[in-house]
Order: sequence, then C-alpha cells, then structure tokens
Amino acid sequence: MKIDPDSSADLSAQIATAIRDEIIAGRLIVDARLPSEAELADHFNVSRPTVREALKRLAAQSLIRTQRGATGGAFVNRISFPEAYAQQITTSTLLLSMNDVSFETACEARFALERSCAALCAHRRSADHLADMRAEVHRQSQLGLTDEAFCASDVTFHRALVDGAGNPVLSYQLAGAVEAMQPLMNMITFSARDRARIVALHVAIADAVEAQDGGAVAAGLTALEVETQTLAARVFAARAAQS
Repeated sequence: MKIDPDSSADLSAQIATAIRDEIIAGRLIVDARLPSEAELADHFNVSRPTVREALKRLAAQSLIRTQRGATGGAFVNRISFPEAYAQQITTSTLLLSMNDVSFETACEARFALERSCAALCAHRRSADHLADMRAEVHRQSQLGLTDEAFCASDVTFHRALVDGAGNPVLSYQLAGAVEAMQPLMNMITFSARDRARIVALHVAIADAVEAQDGGAVAAGLTALEVETQTLAARVFAARAAQS
C-alpha cells in the first residue's frame, strides 16, 4: 500500500483509497484485521490522527468496522446489498440534484431500468411480492390519502416489483432509480396527476405480474412512463405560462 506524499490530495483520503483498493482486490479479505493505527502511521509515514481520519472515511463507506477491547481493532466489513441501498439512493439523489439532468432524461432512465426487471419479476415473484403490490394499490385508492402518503406508497409498489425479480444485484442498482428518481418525479407531477389513472395503471401492472406475463408488465410500465412524461409536460407548460 502506497501513497504520494507530494500529491496535493489529502493524505487521509489517499490512505483510505489505498486500503480500499486492497479490499477490492481481495488482498484484505472479509473479517481480516487491519494493522493498528501506529503500524499504519509507520507504514505510510504519517501521524496517527491522519490514519484515524482515513479509517473514519472507510467506516463511513461501510468498508470496515471497529471493535473495542483486547481483541479489538479495525476489521474488513462484509457489505450486504440491503445495507448498500442507502448509499446508492443518496448518490443517485445527489447526482440528479447537482447536475443538469432534465426530467425527460431522468424519467426515461428510470423506466428503462425498471422494465429490465419486468420479465424476471413475472417469472420469479413470490406471493408476498404480489401481495405487497396489491396492498399498495388498495392504499392508493383510499380517499383522504395525503400526497406524501400516496408518493410513499408509489415507491413501495415499484420497490416490490423490482424485488420480485429475485436478483439482488438488480435490486441494488435500481434502488436509486426507484427510491431516488421516483420521489423526485412525484414532486413534479403530483399537482397534475389523476390518481385514478395512476391506480388503474398500477392495477394493470399487478395483474400482469400475477398472470406471469412479462411483456404485459413491460407494456404497463411504458404506459406509466408516457403518463408521467405527459403530466410533467403539462406542469412545465403551466409554469412557463405563469412566468
């Protein structure tokens, strides 16, 4: 593990990157104990506070965990897909909010990604996944449901569809699409949407999932994408007219 002391990059960041690279390469395996702070400080020829900051960076990424006591120290962590969802959602949200990504582009990506799960979900979904989708459709049909609750239910419905594909890698990759992009889209379109229309589309998708018809699931998602793009165009046109 090496760093460049003459680089303008922060030393603690360099150390964190060097250790992360060892973990990714498999040279530091899961549950392996890292050298002590003093040993790492000697190895990198830096102060212990610098090493401590590097370890904090790694812990924030869930790459390592720390334990106290005689047998304590810093250990390589095992990251599960569910534990990584939050980081994926945060990263996706930041990318969309900090960069010039149009609604049309984000919507196109979000539904293209979800359609990749359509056939797998139709084939592999469990009774629980289908029950979750039906439950959210029922919730969305309730009178008096707030916009916030409707949006949350919308996310849960699509999360069940994605998880129904039975592929943890897809579920992880789509965490940002469903749980970051979907709420942002809801924020734009909620004022213009017809809830009954959205519920009808969700019913059609759930029916297709139950019938194990992947093509119909994909078609339902495409119809939902068209509806979402149409609503957004209406909202943006209204805003432009007001300004």
